[in-house]
Amino acid sequence: MFTVKKRLEVSAAHSLNLSYDSPCRSVHGHNWAIEVYCRSKELNDDGMVIDFAHIKEKIHNELDHKSLDRLFLFNTTAENLAKWICDQIPRCYKVMVQESKDNIAWYERD
Repeated sequence: MFTVKKRLEVSAAHSLNLSYDSPCRSVHGHNWAIEVYCRSKELNDDGMVIDFAHIKEKIHNELDHKSLDRLFLFNTTAENLAKWICDQIPRCYKVMVQESKDNIAWYERD
């Protein structure tokens, strides 16, 4: 099994629709650190699981310097973003989204 990991950073703003009072209900921004993990039993014709540049193009170009509330209909929690990212990338099985030094969420396919 071949595995690759791409780490990238995006700056984006969002607010959270929460069932309780929280400062996160107001628009605020993060410098998000994102790790994308992909794997495959076979390499493609170029000798790769996936081109790192393709991961960056899809995620960085879509999210960087954007208002996530305008892009998505779902509540833009780190958990929901991790799932969305995983669904965008072929052969992706795990995504880590870090919104701050101490706040990290993962999504991992079964």
